[in-house]
Amino acid sequence: MAKESRGRQQRVTQEKKKGMWTRTKNQWQTKNVSSKQLGFYIQGRAKGTFRLQRRVICVTAVIKQDLLFVCSGEFQARYVEEHQLGEGGCGAVFAGYRIEDRFPVAIKHIPKNKVYCKVADESGKKLSVEVAIMVKLAGEAEGSVGISAPVSLLEWFDLGKELILVLERPVPAVDLQKYKAENGRTLTEDKAKVILKQLVDAVKELEDKHIFHRDIKGQNILIETGSDVPRVRIIDFGLSCFVKQRSLYRIFYGTPLHIPPEWYIRSCYRCGPTTVWQMGVVLYEALHARYFSTARFLTKKLSIKKRLSTECRNFLDACLAIVPEKRPTLEELQLHPWLR
Repeated sequence: MAKESRGRQQRVTQEKKKGMWTRTKNQWQTKNVSSKQLGFYIQGRAKGTFRLQRRVICVTAVIKQDLLFVCSGEFQARYVEEHQLGEGGCGAVFAGYRIEDRFPVAIKHIPKNKVYCKVADESGKKLSVEVAIMVKLAGEAEGSVGISAPVSLLEWFDLGKELILVLERPVPAVDLQKYKAENGRTLTEDKAKVILKQLVDAVKELEDKHIFHRDIKGQNILIETGSDVPRVRIIDFGLSCFVKQRSLYRIFYGTPLHIPPEWYIRSCYRCGPTTVWQMGVVLYEALHARYFSTARFLTKKLSIKKRLSTECRNFLDACLAIVPEKRPTLEELQLHPWLR
């Protein structure tokens, strides 16, 4: 037992030396997963205390098989993979194109050991909930590549040790963070309004389909720039889940900087109020030249610009209400005077 204990301690020490884990202010977090990347998840036991989890959550879903391939040769025969677009806690994404018509695609590689949430199909086989949700969206919006707000799944490949998702890649487009940088580090109210109106409509549609994205943020919002009016597209459903009415969550999936206050206070959160909170975070970052942090917001270290219009400030105040029950619903946000 003593030898086994010493061995375990040596492994932990080696991991810390490699920079795999750091501890700050009672919080464990992975050093190689930035809060600005795809996000990770933590379980709370008391206020201010967090613990990283790698738990597989399983639900049942009906999965269409017509988009699935299981041979790497099939992938190589159909697509060319080019430069890397990004990398985060759930996998890496590369630019590419479909060989037959040179249609631009995004190719997402997900190692099987980074599939944190799974669903079971009718046969009982478990697979990535991201795949299940993207297949569901593709099935409900058949023929709508380039039309729906979420980018469309074209095909997916199960290669044993990894999954490959082939997704629509809007061109030209940049994520909201880069779009903001290209427009002078902040957006005008009018530009922000165009984006938020589309975003609220998009997440309301997801809610109606019982889908909870869980990580809506600037890096997961693409802005198509090929026309006079910017168009919103939602990407990265790697931390998403199917949701039931009034479902309560006790394990946080998403970006730690954007944790809703109720998770700090009650160690739980719900789909609707959390998504509304994220609308506030996205708008705040669009209008201010700084990143949003829930902890800083709660301690009054972040403030809302006074020169914003009264209706815009009211929209922000409503989304960023500390008590979740005081936040409007997504349907109420759609009717807010600032978006009309």
